Amino acid sequence: MPCVLQMDFPTDGPFGAAMAEAFAELAESINDEPGFRWKVWTENRDAGEAGGIYLFDSYETAQRYLDKHTERLSGFGISAVNGKIFEVNEALSAINHAPVSGES
Repeated sequence: MPCVLQMDFPTDGPFGAAMAEAFAELAESINDEPGFRWKVWTENRDAGEAGGIYLFDSYETAQRYLDKHTERLSGFGISAVNGKIFEVNEALSAINHAPVSGES
């Protein structure tokens, strides 16, 4: 069953175009994560937060990535990582045009 991983953490930036440039290589590497389907990158300059909404094939693949990325962020000195995993209700999500069925 597909699962959504919601992550956010405090950051001083970069944001916007500078973030896109700084993290392009990381974004490319995420495509190779087992079970990964897609990610929406999130940022809130005013609140000093960034993160993302991810879709994985299963709870297990989402949890593995959450653990890996939390450890990576810890290496950057970021310890206040919020991560939550939710199972996707595909039937209801399809009504609202969510791209969650099958590979995207």
